[in-house]
Amino acid sequence: MTKHRAVNEYRISSGEYSAAITARAAALRELRYRERDLVVPFPAGGPIPDFRGIIAAPWPNRVADGRYTFDGTEFELPVNETDRGCALHGLVFELDWTLESHDGTSVTLSCTPEPTAGYPHALRIAVEYLLTDAGLHSRVTAANLGSTTAPYGVCPHPYLVAGASPLDEWTLELPAATFLEVTPDRLLPKDTRPVEGHPFDFRAPRPIGATGIDHAFTDIAFDDAGHARVLVTDPGGTGVGMSWDSSCAWLQIHTADKEPPAANRLGLAVEPMSCPPDAFNSGTDLVRLGAGATHEAAWTIFAM
Repeated sequence: MTKHRAVNEYRISSGEYSAAITARAAALRELRYRERDLVVPFPAGGPIPDFRGIIAAPWPNRVADGRYTFDGTEFELPVNETDRGCALHGLVFELDWTLESHDGTSVTLSCTPEPTAGYPHALRIAVEYLLTDAGLHSRVTAANLGSTTAPYGVCPHPYLVAGASPLDEWTLELPAATFLEVTPDRLLPKDTRPVEGHPFDFRAPRPIGATGIDHAFTDIAFDDAGHARVLVTDPGGTGVGMSWDSSCAWLQIHTADKEPPAANRLGLAVEPMSCPPDAFNSGTDLVRLGAGATHEAAWTIFAM
């Protein structure tokens, strides 16, 4: 009997771009332009460190204590961020996604996470990655296959790389007027604050410096076509950008700070989110995905 080898990842390319997407978590393992990395990669065939490149759904970021109430019923999710006591980054990053289609420039993967006591809803989540000469375009579509309304949110989790210089020397342009204060120990939401006069004001491009960021931003400036973008540039002249549509009114930025001996500040996490952290409890911008309904969110990563 012939044995079929499991496919761990799918490669696509277009012009001077190439990418590798893993079956596990439908994660963006590698994105390159002219042989330089646009995201922090990770080794093929192994674990995914720091959630690099995953799709976070059916919620982005964290749910405090893994507990929430939806439509009058209390639910409890598994706590996988044990040091902060939170349920982190959804339910689909540990799954092997199913291949729907794959050609030279695109790949589509899907998953149907099993309903659980903490999230008793039947969803199908699909992501399409498409490479063109304009960059890597990603679109996530969630469909509610069940008979009950489901709370829902989504985000990607790439760590962008502007160039060879240290992150502190990169210049950041971030079109957000407000950020979300968080508790220092658990990174749980407190209040929103204007960036005006604060170290988090990157509306005009400037170097990141030693500023440490692990916060959500909102009041984002979308253009007339309904898109916003973050630009990160290296002093050597290279750069990387990310644009997204108005389905994501929030943006998590993280400077990937690590304690020694771990590698520190390897890339800048840029995560367009459909809702803020702990939205399952606050309800802020939480998608109520009705029976038979769908939700789409899209973003693009491109070289500069």
